Order: sequence, then C-alpha cells, then structure tokens
Amino acid sequence: MVQAIINIKENTNRLLNIIKAKYGLKDKSQAIDIMAQEYEREILEPELRPEYIKKAEKIMKEKPVRVGSPKDLRKMMGLK
Repeated sequence: MVQAIINIKENTNRLLNIIKAKYGLKDKSQAIDIMAQEYEREILEPELRPEYIKKAEKIMKEKPVRVGSPKDLRKMMGLK
C-alpha cells in the first residue's frame, strides 16, 4: 500500500465524505479507491478492459453473416 499526503479542494473533500458515508467506509482513502474503480470502469477506453478483449474474441469466433447489397440488407432487416 502506498501512502500519500495530498491537497484537495473543499468540494472534493465533501464528495469523499459523501462516498464514505454512502458505502460505510472507514476513511477517505477507501473512498478514493471507490472513485478510482468507478473511473476505471466508466472512463478508460474499452480496449483496455479485460472483459472487452474476451467479448471481442467471442465475436471473432462467430460465423459472419453474408449481407450482399444494400438492397439485400434492407430486405433482411425488414425495411423498405
């Protein structure tokens, strides 16, 4: 575990207190961990996530669908 002394804005401090209360955490460092996990899940590029790689590998194994012309595609999709 890494220890750090950080300077944060008052608004960030309030946010950490809210997260701490919401999840019943012992200290703000746990709240920062929750924020980092959420950031990782929501913000990082999907290509960087392991579940994206698994999903892409699964899709690559699927049999391709032959579409043909745009007219054939519209017909297949039930469009005019």
